[in-house]
Amino acid sequence: MGARIVTGRIIQTDACVAEGAAYLCARHPRLAQAYEVTGPLPLRLRPDGFAELLSAIISQQVSLASANAIWGRMRAARLTGPRQIARAGEDDLRGVGLSRQKIRYAQELAGAGINFKALRAMPTDAVIKRLVQVPGIGAWTAEIYAMFSLGRADVFAPGDLALQEAAKILFDLPERPKEREFREMAEDWAPWRSVAARLLWSYYRHAKQRDGIR
Repeated sequence: MGARIVTGRIIQTDACVAEGAAYLCARHPRLAQAYEVTGPLPLRLRPDGFAELLSAIISQQVSLASANAIWGRMRAARLTGPRQIARAGEDDLRGVGLSRQKIRYAQELAGAGINFKALRAMPTDAVIKRLVQVPGIGAWTAEIYAMFSLGRADVFAPGDLALQEAAKILFDLPERPKEREFREMAEDWAPWRSVAARLLWSYYRHAKQRDGIR
């Protein structure tokens, strides 16, 4: 008997994103206003597994251009799998652009023994709880992984600065919403909070003329 799937709705196609956008726009006038500006939203699905989580760690606290450059060097050096990271020396990892802290995080992830296939059948809260046990993986990284690599339809990343800035502009707020406040605000967008995030990232791109997420 197979494991019972307890994930909730999974985003798999552009039609899923369009369904979520229609739901949000019908109920939230400000989101509908943003959608008029952005047009159809990107699917943004990624593979799951070690490499995607490692890539998310690499993207932390650096510009998109820097993250892309470092990840390109890691792929060229074939340093994207747990065994390769575990075998690599610090000089190898430093040579592709990793800081001392991110070298430690990469090595911690390689030794964490995460069962990535098992994550697919776990509730989102359990996925995030498992991932944040690994040093270097905070709530933001775990939420992004659940959103894009596992396709969860109802997960949000309230600590994301681009989402906060987009909400500030769209909702005419005096300042960016704090993470706790933003998480509560996003509860109104269930069960399509992942689509609301896609909408706000797209709105940020329009407002700022630059991408807010890799």
